[in-house]
Amino acid sequence: MTNPFTVTLTVRGYETDSQGHLNTSVYMQYAEHARWCALEAAGIRQSAMLEKGVGPVNLETTLRFHRELRAGDEVTVSCAFLWGEGKTIRIEQRITRAADGTPAAEVNSVGGLLDLKERRLVGDPAGHFRALAADGSVLGL
Repeated sequence: MTNPFTVTLTVRGYETDSQGHLNTSVYMQYAEHARWCALEAAGIRQSAMLEKGVGPVNLETTLRFHRELRAGDEVTVSCAFLWGEGKTIRIEQRITRAADGTPAAEVNSVGGLLDLKERRLVGDPAGHFRALAADGSVLGL
């Protein structure tokens, strides 16, 4: 990933499981949070997408663990959008310990932009995001 968007979070105690490490579902929430933060940083609000009749959808996600995270760990979650020619978008994310950069997990997704009326993916999602964004560079546009 080159120059990905990043956000920093602190693992909260109630997000951990019975072994004392971050629950699997929370990794997914951190990734989702980073994606929405990236859209916000680009100037794209959820309400603006809804007004245009579109919304992001997740089609596939792979979560790979490297090191456990525990309550109190500060983490950085990166988010890089990879635009292709079709209707889908690849998103590569890394969750690392902020203190030393130790990789904790990778989240790789394939998504798209759904036409909320037709219930089908729109063509040229990059073009749609570019039109909505105040700063498309945050999204690699």
